[in-house]
Amino acid sequence: MSKKKKIILSMVLILFLLPLAVFGYIYFRIQNAKTDNQVEGITNILLLGTDGRENETQYRSDCMMILTIDNTNKSVKVTSLARDTYVDIPGQGKGKLNASYFWGKEQLLFKTIKNEFGIDIDKFVQVDFDGLVDVINTIGGVDVEMTGKEMEALQISDTTSTVHTLTGEQAISYCRIRDIDNAIYRDGRQRKVILGVASKFMSMPKAEYPDMIKTLLPCVSTNMGFVEILNLAYNAYDIVSKGVEIKQAQFPIIDEIHSKGGTYKDAGWVWLYDKNSTVVLKQFIFDDIPMEENKYLNETNKIELNG
Repeated sequence: MSKKKKIILSMVLILFLLPLAVFGYIYFRIQNAKTDNQVEGITNILLLGTDGRENETQYRSDCMMILTIDNTNKSVKVTSLARDTYVDIPGQGKGKLNASYFWGKEQLLFKTIKNEFGIDIDKFVQVDFDGLVDVINTIGGVDVEMTGKEMEALQISDTTSTVHTLTGEQAISYCRIRDIDNAIYRDGRQRKVILGVASKFMSMPKAEYPDMIKTLLPCVSTNMGFVEILNLAYNAYDIVSKGVEIKQAQFPIIDEIHSKGGTYKDAGWVWLYDKNSTVVLKQFIFDDIPMEENKYLNETNKIELNG
């Protein structure tokens, strides 16, 4: 074979094999990617919604949720952490949970959650309201089931159905509704929007995930890479696509027994919570025991509020 033919053949092989090598590397990373906080197949990611104004460098987290992808029990869970929960913030003293983000962003919030609730998290996805608008509009809106009062607050006149497809702007307004109830209901509305976004993803073919994630990544801040996010998205898809419903929870447990709301010292209006009730939160996340079925809730002699 002539030298010229050998060069041409080499170039063809390189052009053909290089894409295969790249694809093989990405596939290997997807199959073997693991997060540092994975415990027996369980991955926890802190979802943060912020409402910082332009040119502000410090602001509080308006929305805090733990997304749990549980490959051990084959479930996906979303747990809201009430922003007004009274906690001990490392290096800052007592205050509201959302003040942790103000003083030290996600790293201090990680420490506070670990110290208070015993949940070790080191992965986060943070989005401000403008970014969430872009995410929701990019996926074509989000379907949300609403009450009559919620529809009235959003000035939705079509009451023939309780389910409406909200634009990004409408979804943010929905999350911000305050006057018709209280902050716990607002946490529930935030979960509805997040679950609506998740439902849109679950309805997409898995083959579309890489391009969609690349499109949405500029709308959020995260310490996870593309391959890791793609791997987790595939894991969640595999669980939910089998008909498993995404589970929801709220902490503290708002039942007037294991928590008490009111003005406390110089912290303003806060939720004091039963320190021993963290077992309910941990068993929901790690053992897949529904909060309302946890046996600890019947043991009222062990209640110890953190005030």
